Amino acid sequence: MEEYQFSQGKNLRCGYTTGSCATAAAKAAAVMLLTGQRAATVRIDTPKGIVLDLEPLEVEQGADYASCAIRKDSGDDPDDTNGILVYAKVEKTASAGVVIAGGVGVGMVTKPGLACAQGGPAINPTPRRMITSELTKVMEEAGYQGGLLVTISIPAGVEIAKKTFNPRLGIVGGLSVLGTSGIVEPMSEKALIETMYVEMRAQKARGNKNLLVFFGNYGEDFTRDIMHLDLDGAVTCSNFVGELLDYAVFLGFESLLLIGHSGKLVKLAQGVMNTHSKYADCRTELFALEAMFHGASVEVGKEIYACLTTDEVTKILQREQLFEPVIAKVTEKIDFYMQHRVHGKIKTAALMFSNVYGILGKTKYADDLIQLHKKKGE
Repeated sequence: MEEYQFSQGKNLRCGYTTGSCATAAAKAAAVMLLTGQRAATVRIDTPKGIVLDLEPLEVEQGADYASCAIRKDSGDDPDDTNGILVYAKVEKTASAGVVIAGGVGVGMVTKPGLACAQGGPAINPTPRRMITSELTKVMEEAGYQGGLLVTISIPAGVEIAKKTFNPRLGIVGGLSVLGTSGIVEPMSEKALIETMYVEMRAQKARGNKNLLVFFGNYGEDFTRDIMHLDLDGAVTCSNFVGELLDYAVFLGFESLLLIGHSGKLVKLAQGVMNTHSKYADCRTELFALEAMFHGASVEVGKEIYACLTTDEVTKILQREQLFEPVIAKVTEKIDFYMQHRVHGKIKTAALMFSNVYGILGKTKYADDLIQLHKKKGE
C-alpha cells in the first residue's frame, strides 16, 4: 500500500485493517464462486475513502464454494497482526442476503457489552457493513438471486489473541475483526507525544495560560456538543497523561482541565498515567473495591469487577444506590494523582463523562476551570 501519513519529519506508510482483509478476501471468493473468474487483484472501497487493490492468496475453488486469503499489511504501525493471512470462504445459500460467520482464529463473544452480539463472532459492525456492501455489488453484477454465507478465518489469530486483552473482554478463541476506517494510520508513541507537545507549545505561544485537554474524539465531541465550551485552547493527549502533566508544568501553564470518558479517566484514580490498554486495563477494580468499602456485598463487588464497560459499572452502582459516594471517592483519587504528578505547581482538574449517562463526576476545581473555557457571551 502506497498511502503515507507525515509525522515527526517522516513519511510513515499506512496499512489496512483486518476488516479490509476480510472484505477483500470475501469479495474475491464471491467473484470466483459466482463467475468462475479468478482475478489477480480485488478492489474494495474503504470508509476512509481510500480504494484498495489487494492480491488474493491461497485460492481454492470447489463445486459449491470458493475461498482465498489476503495478507494483512499494517504499514509502519507496530502490530502483532502484520503479515498474517485473513481467509474468507464463500458458499451459496437458498435464502437471500449475506450471512457472515466466524471460523478458526476469529474470537467468539461470550459476554455482553461489546459491539458484537454475545454468542456470535467478534466481527465488528464496520467490517460487516463493508463485506455486505461489496458482496451485494458482486451478486447484482452476476445477476445472482440467492444468498451467500461468508466464513472469516484467521488461523494465526488463535495464538496472537493470547497476547491481547480479548480473553478479559470475553472474546475467546481468536482475534476481533476490526477497523472503523479500513485503514491503519501509523503513529509511533514518540510521534504522538511530540504532536501533543507541538499543540501545547502553540497554545503557550498564543498566550493561553489555561489548557483544556481531551484524550481523543469522544472528549472533544462531548465538550463541544454537550458542554458547549470554547475549544480554541484545547489539545489532545491520546493516552499520555503523564507526559501531558509534566510538559504543562515545564511550559508554565497555570491550569489544566482534562475531560475524559470514564473508561479512560478512571485509570488515573489508580495512578496510571498511560491509559492505553496494553499498559493497564484497570477500569473496574477500583469501582468494585470502593463499592464494597461503601457497603456493597462481595457478590456485587464481583459483578462490578466482571463488567466489560464502565457504563455497566455505572448502571450497577445506581441500582445499588452507591453511585454518588463511589464516584466522589474515584474523583478524589484522580485529583490526588494529578496533583502528585505536577507537585502542586499548577491547578489541575478533571471531568468524567459517559456517552450514556452524561457527566458522571468532577474533581474539586473542575467547575472553576470550566468557567475559564466558557464561550464568550455564554
